[in-house]
Amino acid sequence: MTAPDRQRWSAISQAFHWLIVALILVMAYLGLTMVDLPDTPHKIFFYMLHKSTGMTILVLGVLRLAWRLYAGRPAVLSGIPRWQAHLATLTHGALYVLLFALPLSGWLLNSSTGFPLRWFNLVNLPPLASRSDALHEVVRPLHEALFWALVVLALAHAAAAIYHHLFQRDDTLVRMLPRGWLRAPSAQAQTEHPHA
Repeated sequence: MTAPDRQRWSAISQAFHWLIVALILVMAYLGLTMVDLPDTPHKIFFYMLHKSTGMTILVLGVLRLAWRLYAGRPAVLSGIPRWQAHLATLTHGALYVLLFALPLSGWLLNSSTGFPLRWFNLVNLPPLASRSDALHEVVRPLHEALFWALVVLALAHAAAAIYHHLFQRDDTLVRMLPRGWLRAPSAQAQTEHPHA
């Protein structure tokens, strides 16, 4: 469902987007630092936060996808080459896949260790598999590979948005931000060339 007259992402879509971005940054920091910590309650706390943040991202990803299917997306900006629009669609699809695959692989990895998974020490989540060293040896590198794939794709996604803003001078980046946070290049161009 696409609203052709809507040129911006809705406030709910923006909230989902930036909240998930923030949580991914938190999860990445925890994941990259917790492994080398000494075996103390502090390390256990970091692991709990990392896993709980991942499960939160999974739920938010599902809700975000459901909202997008319900509310649709803004119309494609005029002047965007077709190949760029197709590439953006593929990138968004891949980001959604990774948004689900990464926490699910973490959930499976935790299950293979036999340790309980408690969301912020409040709710017990069921294991996805029985304890298995063999499964652990397969899923652990997969989880890490999915993380780095997400990093690469997210950086490429962010770089493309910045490129569109600075060089293509379109509203790709602006329409994912609250109104007034960043001046739209199209509006600036109209100010500089009012009779163009």
